[in-house]
Amino acid sequence: MGAFVISKRYNDEYKFVFTSRKGKIIFTSLSYELKFECEEDIEKFKTAIDAADFLKFKSTSGKFYFKLMLEGNHFATSRKYTTSLRLQKGIDEIVRYGSNSEVLDFSGNNFIFSD
Repeated sequence: MGAFVISKRYNDEYKFVFTSRKGKIIFTSLSYELKFECEEDIEKFKTAIDAADFLKFKSTSGKFYFKLMLEGNHFATSRKYTTSLRLQKGIDEIVRYGSNSEVLDFSGNNFIFSD
């Protein structure tokens, strides 16, 4: 099962990543000024995962990636994949495990684990 991992960026804004069962990052969220906004969007995504759209792209260097759209808004961007098959496997993992994934908070000195 994957996990949502909350952390801080260098500019002190918050972000989260969704990691695969093997610990690889599948996508990274946009930035959030406040941590509770980040937490709210994770919960919103977990409940509305069936309504998410995955827009697939190919970079100029030939790598594949997707933009995750939720309610018509850009929500997150995936890592780069070497093949379109691997890209699809990443999407499949989000759809399969996203709604049941735990949330890990690594944004401060205290680590918080929640389901």
